[in-house]
Amino acid sequence: MRAARATATPRLGPQRPPGPPLPAADPAWSADPYADALRTGRGPLFLRRTDGWLLPLEVERWCAEPDPADLEVLGRCEGTVLDVGCGPGRLVAALGGRALGVDVSEAAVAHTVRRGGRALRASVFDALPGTGRWDTALLLDGNIGIGGDPHALLARMARLLTADGLLLVETAPYPDVDERLTVQLTAPHGTPGAPFPWARLGTPALLHHAHASGWRATDRWSRDTRTFVALRPPRQPDRQVTASQAHTASTTACPAATARP
Repeated sequence: MRAARATATPRLGPQRPPGPPLPAADPAWSADPYADALRTGRGPLFLRRTDGWLLPLEVERWCAEPDPADLEVLGRCEGTVLDVGCGPGRLVAALGGRALGVDVSEAAVAHTVRRGGRALRASVFDALPGTGRWDTALLLDGNIGIGGDPHALLARMARLLTADGLLLVETAPYPDVDERLTVQLTAPHGTPGAPFPWARLGTPALLHHAHASGWRATDRWSRDTRTFVALRPPRQPDRQVTASQAHTASTTACPAATARP
C-alpha cells in the first residue's frame, strides 16, 4: 500500500478532453423514499427488480459511523479522494478536507454537509472538478452498479483519476453475480420510483470487466462479509514507452552496454 500523498483537493480548472457521450444522471435516487430514509437514518428501503425481486439497502450502516470494513478502505486511500455515490457522507466526513463526495440526491449531499464533509450534487458522468487529478476514487456500497454499464463507468473513473491513481471498489459478496438490471427505488408501502439501469458484480466479474478495459488489479480482500478490489487505471498511450523506445534510450545512454567482447 502506498503512503498517502499530502496534496490539495483538486479545484476547478483545465480538464482532459471529453470522451464519448456518457449516460445521463439518473433522478431516481432523489425520490422521496430515499430522502425520507436518510432523514430518519433507517430503512427499510429496497431496489426492486421488474420481476418483483427486492435488494435491501443498508441505510442504517450508511448513516452510521464508518465500520471496520470502511476503516480499512479509508486506510488504503491515497492523497485526494473522490467518493462517487457518497450517500449520507460517512466516508467523506471521516476523510476530512481531502475528500469530495458526489451524489445525485439532494438529501444525501445535505446529510454529508451536516456531517462536516464536502459534497456536490451531480452525477459521476457530469463535468466534475479536478477531472484527471484525483489520487483515489471510491465506488462502495454497490456503486459499481451506477449507470448499469460497468465498462462506461470504469472508463469514466479512468478519466477522473491521475495516471497512477487508485480505484477502490466494493463488489457483491457473491462471486458468480454479473447482472445488468432495471430497478426501482421503493419503500415497503410506497409507490416505486422511476425505473433506472443498475448492475451487480461479484469480484470475478469486476476483474473480468476491469482487465478488458486495461485496469490493473493490485489487491482484493474481504472484511465482515464485504468484498473489495483495488485497481490502477489503464496506462495512457502517451505515457507508455515501447520496448523499441526503451532499447534505443538505454543504448544511447549506455552505449558500452551493447558492446560484447
